[in-house]
Amino acid sequence: MVELILPKNSRPRKGKTWPKPEGAGKLREYRVYRYDPDVDETPRIDTYFVDTDDCGPMVLDALLWIKNNVDPTLTLRRSCREGICGSCAMNINGLNTLACTKGMEDSKGAVAVYPLPHMPVIKDLIPDLSTFYAQHRSIEPWLKTTSPTPKTEWLQSRPDREKLDGLYECILCACCSTSCPSYWWNGERYLGPAILLQAYRWLIDSRDETTEERLENLEDPFKLYRCHTIMNCAKTCPKGLNPAKAIAEIRKMMVERRVSA
Repeated sequence: MVELILPKNSRPRKGKTWPKPEGAGKLREYRVYRYDPDVDETPRIDTYFVDTDDCGPMVLDALLWIKNNVDPTLTLRRSCREGICGSCAMNINGLNTLACTKGMEDSKGAVAVYPLPHMPVIKDLIPDLSTFYAQHRSIEPWLKTTSPTPKTEWLQSRPDREKLDGLYECILCACCSTSCPSYWWNGERYLGPAILLQAYRWLIDSRDETTEERLENLEDPFKLYRCHTIMNCAKTCPKGLNPAKAIAEIRKMMVERRVSA
């Protein structure tokens, strides 16, 4: 299982085992990470039993069933339930993924649910993504131009638009960044795979006119060059994207920039 940041360098202790629901036919065991920094000295793992005949097929369905029927104090993020918003990203059976698209039948035995690894925990399954979002803001993820604004729209050819495929689909769920060892150890300085993929998306957008400025912003020993091509990012991305390839392309642009200087 991917290592987690835990308070006071402790491992989760065994928590409460909740009673099995009466009259349930088919049960599935869930072992869920619980931690409230305002109350708990150390995290714990609570055990629940979900009546799978009474809830949907996804892990998120099971977690909401637990919250609605067993333990209303269980805290998690969720929104669209369609794999679009990235809110319910968490570590499920050792893999960073989206709870709303992870089927509980994808694995056998008890389902272990943790927050995204190596992030401070706000409460239970909610990691603190403040640094992650600040890093996203730092790359200025919007169209930047020097030409006068057109009367209608910024035009883009079909081939140029196709260059953005495999990049624009990123939903900033942070699954890739929190699976990256380089980001674990240098998270406040290394931008990580998700943010660098977003940076590349704007670097190759034919409508953007600040490529040199964007590359200069990334020219830093830590922002870009901590990637060691471990490929955890590509393996865990719930949208099937390849951030490592985007990082390699940025490095190539950096080399070409130096050669042409």
